[in-house]
Amino acid sequence: MPHKIGFVVVSSSGHEDGFSARELMIHAPTVSGWRSPRFCQFPQEIVLQMVERCRIRKLQLLAHQYMISSKIEFYISESLPEYFAPYQAERFRRLGYVSLCDNEKTGCKARELKSVYVDAVGQFLKLIFHQNHVNKYNIYNQVALVAINIIGDPADFSDESNTASREKLIDHYLGHNSEDPALEGTYARKSDYISPLDDLAFDMYQDPEVAQIIRKLDERKREAVQKERYDYAKKLKQAIADLQKVGERLGRYEVEKRCAVEKEDYDLAKEKKQQMEQYRAEVYEQLELHSLLDAELMRRPFDLPLQPLARSGSPCHQKPMPSLPQLEERGTENQFAEPFLQEKPSSYSLTISPQHSAVDPLLPATDPHPKINVAGAYCKTWSYREDALLALSKKLMEMPVGTPKEDLKNTLRASVFLVRRAIKDIVTSVFQASLKLLKMIITQYIPKHKLSKLETAHCVERTIPVLLTRTGDSSARLRVTAANFIQEMALFKEVTSLQIIPSYLVQPLKANSSVHLAMSQMGLLARLLKDLGTGSSGFTIDNVMKFSVSALEHRVYEVRETAVRIILDMYRQHQASILEYLPPDDSNTRRNILYKTIFEGFAKIDGRPTDAEMRARRKAATEEAEKQKKEEIKALQGQLAALKEIQAEVQEKESDAVKPKNQDIQGGKAAPAEALGIPDEHYLDNLCIFCGERSESFTEEGLDLHYWKHCLMLTRCDHCKQVVEISSLTEHLLTECDEKDGFGKCYRCSEAVFKEELPRHIKHKDCNPAKPEKLANRCPLCHENFSPGDEAWKAHLMGPAGCTMNLRKTHILQKAPALQPGKSSAVVASGPSGSKAGSKIPTPKGGLSKSSSRTHAKR
Repeated sequence: MPHKIGFVVVSSSGHEDGFSARELMIHAPTVSGWRSPRFCQFPQEIVLQMVERCRIRKLQLLAHQYMISSKIEFYISESLPEYFAPYQAERFRRLGYVSLCDNEKTGCKARELKSVYVDAVGQFLKLIFHQNHVNKYNIYNQVALVAINIIGDPADFSDESNTASREKLIDHYLGHNSEDPALEGTYARKSDYISPLDDLAFDMYQDPEVAQIIRKLDERKREAVQKERYDYAKKLKQAIADLQKVGERLGRYEVEKRCAVEKEDYDLAKEKKQQMEQYRAEVYEQLELHSLLDAELMRRPFDLPLQPLARSGSPCHQKPMPSLPQLEERGTENQFAEPFLQEKPSSYSLTISPQHSAVDPLLPATDPHPKINVAGAYCKTWSYREDALLALSKKLMEMPVGTPKEDLKNTLRASVFLVRRAIKDIVTSVFQASLKLLKMIITQYIPKHKLSKLETAHCVERTIPVLLTRTGDSSARLRVTAANFIQEMALFKEVTSLQIIPSYLVQPLKANSSVHLAMSQMGLLARLLKDLGTGSSGFTIDNVMKFSVSALEHRVYEVRETAVRIILDMYRQHQASILEYLPPDDSNTRRNILYKTIFEGFAKIDGRPTDAEMRARRKAATEEAEKQKKEEIKALQGQLAALKEIQAEVQEKESDAVKPKNQDIQGGKAAPAEALGIPDEHYLDNLCIFCGERSESFTEEGLDLHYWKHCLMLTRCDHCKQVVEISSLTEHLLTECDEKDGFGKCYRCSEAVFKEELPRHIKHKDCNPAKPEKLANRCPLCHENFSPGDEAWKAHLMGPAGCTMNLRKTHILQKAPALQPGKSSAVVASGPSGSKAGSKIPTPKGGLSKSSSRTHAKR
């Protein structure tokens, strides 16, 4: 007959803190169930392991009121699923799916109970949760499952735990009928009948203790019907009906008490607790008056925890211990799973018939005090499981050296089987005992008896997948312990040469693997790479780089960050061999921050500047150039200021010289200012005092530009960038220039020559000898001698037949407009003899006197 099937949660893709998938193992009014992480990726999955291989007939799901998955898929498997043992090829078989209501009609205030009828055989059930329904309450886009119920029956009758079913089958073939023919056609004879007490709604609204009593009374009622004690059966039926109401009421009280505790209203919580105890005592007293319950069933154990969904009947259900075993601290994830490991005191002996026991049928079922033997590894009491492993370790150590090899191998393989089972244990002390036993087998037992490497390989290959799974445990303590042991085991000399563990660590990360599992695998890979390297360890450049590059796409930041560190470590050792596994280093690739970090890390390893350092250098160079430019501008501004001061002094002297001439006009001969129609006081306005050009553009700023670029009488020193008169350029280079120490004077040509070149210059006598100053002027540009005097400088530098090396002259001649009659903007400059040279040079009309010209030229 189908009945409720116990199960445990073996894995889940993730959960919100305080809402682990292991809460699904408890059916009670106060359970919260499982919730996915906030803003999780879909689909999410949960894998359940049933206590026995069975034929599932019915699945019941209690959905959350607003964290609702749009669709849930079901898969079944006969053995360990791929997620739980990721390195085995076993696959799940898809059963189908159900769609859940979005709950809008109820305003997200009711929970949907979904029942699915199936017919499938297996021991592992996987649930896939798809995208959530969107509503205003589900702000984190989560999905949740409050409870799940599995109803089925054993898959076959060959299991020794199904003793009653086997006996019925034997009676059937022998022609014996052990049941009353009058019951033919009733529910007791229907193979597909499902008791309402196994329905999910019963447990979710009943007080757990009352629910167990109801089940016990239901068993007695069926026994009474078998024995035709109908009056007693009628009384039990009425008691069950009354107890169901009592259980629902106590369930409501429990929920109210929990709510009060969450609101920190402890007075109300205490009141509800007392109300529950008083009401429970009254009900039990009434049942006792009707002789419906034994005295033992009415004595509640102190703080009895909720029992998970697993059938009892174990030899570990025995006389009460002096005190309950203290459980390991496991955090919120296992707060409801831990009582599964506790021994249940016999004062509350509501046990279920042995044929549904979750304990191995080979264990002795009558011994109330099980001895410390291998059978203890299957006991529900965690201390017995731990003691069994320690006893096994001692037994292996005591085995004599002369034991036959076949016996040694059989013992080893049986021990590894138990170790593998114990590694999955959720109690820390049992888990640690399994690791100690495994270490002893590899490092002591096998070397002591000189067993082959095949036995060591068997130990590692059977345990490493389960150990890797434990590195994704919700308990940080278990994760660290498992990861440290894997690293330690990989460094055993007996294991290192096998190169087994590295091959597991470079397996690609699954997209739906848990965050802890992925982070632990990456951390182990990084640590073992430093310990073992990529020689003959099982790690190669190829498998490590392919794994690391694929890990750069993982959804978890810590995984991607560790992958970057591994790639940089590999580059330190192998340099260019790593680059072929990465995309080209260009601007498109560097848009990805991870690859940018990788390539900049490569540059640091190579001693090359990174992009940031290159930008900093360019910025510093630009700032230095700007600084130099500003300093140069500042120096030029100082020179222009000096020129303005000279101009002001000349203007003052010219004004003093012009006044007497204006007063002495003879023979109708007008002064230059009058001839030009310019008042005396404005004669020097818009006038260049060096070349004599007058222009309306010669404002204060216009004159600065004219001196700087255009005046034919001036030039810029190539060495200090100062603007000087061409006639005094040689003197400037020898006495004023910043580079004056680098120049010397040639006694032949009287010009400034670099000191390094001066000896050769004098030796070759290639220069044109200079004449005395009274006889001729010397041009520093074309190195020619010409007529003496200031006016001769103007003719030489500004006239078309003069200096051919004055670069400013060509520009000015092209720029100067043609002379027009009646215009005073341009006149013919006087040559050395006072005759007109015929060139149009922008000077005041009628030219300047020699004294005036000399005054201008000599500042």
